Amino acid sequence: MTELLQKVRVIDPVSEIDELFDVLIANGSIQAVASHIADISPDTQIRDCQGLVLGPGLVDLYSHSGEPGFEERETLLSLLQSAAAGGFTRVNILPDTSPAIDNPALVAQLQQKRREEMKEREKINLAPPASSAPPTSPLPLLHLWGAITLDVAGKQMTEFADLASSGVVGFTDGRPFENLALVRRVLEYLQPLGKLVAFWPSDRQLSANGVMREGPDALRFGLPPIPASAETTAIAAMLELVAAIGTPVHIMRVSTSRSVELIASAKAAGLPITASTTWMHLLLDTKAVKSYNTSLHLDPPLGNPSDVAALRAGVRAGVIDAIAIDHTPYSYEEKVQAFAEAPPGAIGLELALPLLWQYLVETEEFTALELWRALSTNPAECLGQKVSAIVPHQPAELALFDPQQTWKVERKNLYTLSQNTPWLGQQVKGHVVQTWC
Repeated sequence: MTELLQKVRVIDPVSEIDELFDVLIANGSIQAVASHIADISPDTQIRDCQGLVLGPGLVDLYSHSGEPGFEERETLLSLLQSAAAGGFTRVNILPDTSPAIDNPALVAQLQQKRREEMKEREKINLAPPASSAPPTSPLPLLHLWGAITLDVAGKQMTEFADLASSGVVGFTDGRPFENLALVRRVLEYLQPLGKLVAFWPSDRQLSANGVMREGPDALRFGLPPIPASAETTAIAAMLELVAAIGTPVHIMRVSTSRSVELIASAKAAGLPITASTTWMHLLLDTKAVKSYNTSLHLDPPLGNPSDVAALRAGVRAGVIDAIAIDHTPYSYEEKVQAFAEAPPGAIGLELALPLLWQYLVETEEFTALELWRALSTNPAECLGQKVSAIVPHQPAELALFDPQQTWKVERKNLYTLSQNTPWLGQQVKGHVVQTWC
């Protein structure tokens, strides 16, 4: 199919462009980008895109898959469809599945499953629910994080060379490490492989049984607190190891203002680090926990207002390189518990772009380019990947977004099998119309 998108707002962080263009797409590639395109074939499908936004496909640094092991939460197909509906064309899955992604055989099995799902999708042209991505949106590219330790148990290292050869995007357990001596060995062993290693710095002894960021709201709501130092002391120790060994490291799930300061100082000193925060930590703070909605039980917890302000400033300044989704599906039964007893995490692949745009771009706190960069080109660069500019003769890896379309967050409008989000039942403004991948 040949498609002409007329008068679409092109947001391209690669070329630093935010302008209206006509864009011609055919055979999986961009054929032309111009202020006006008139020379088209008779069979070209013309779409009036006034008010719509076209940008590079979004890249999610890390999210959780229910499959294998917890298919009642999320299957690989439902996760990839959810990602496509949210504008993502690349998804990177954490290794904490059951069994864990700690061997090449499981890497090959999951990649084969994605290829099979693609073939089935092409055959039956899956009909999406109302207000979701149309059936023409392909499944995103699937990348897998390899586990650092067997069964992500934090004890015995995996066979790094074998996993690297199998095509994993990098190495992480996605869980805090208690043993810094093991972290040091990991940095030494991974250095020659040229693969990204990501750590979530968090001191579990300082966190103890806490479920909410320490501060006035934690006292007010009567929930066990987690001090900011549980994160910052672990980041400081990680930075010392990076300085000593020199292996590039990605710091996951940054959530405090002091963490932003530490990372900024480390980058200024030339340490080879990148960092990410999650989308919900940019939108909500501890005051939201007043509802005791278990979808607000996150790990790390939502920050105080000063933390949210620092994280937003950090993303805009490039201290925090990328916004991750950290999509964490759970069944209804798992989340219907007391706040402190419910497992931490929330879904987000279909919600992140609309809500970030609504609360950061429309309020003019972020420019559209700043937000799109933090969700697309920057996450790719953290992984050592490239995102193509929106110019002729480049692959069409794109997302078309309608910032004005409203829809209700409810089961029939979601691809994901889980519903653990604080926005359940609410109207959301902004929706992805289509992706190309």
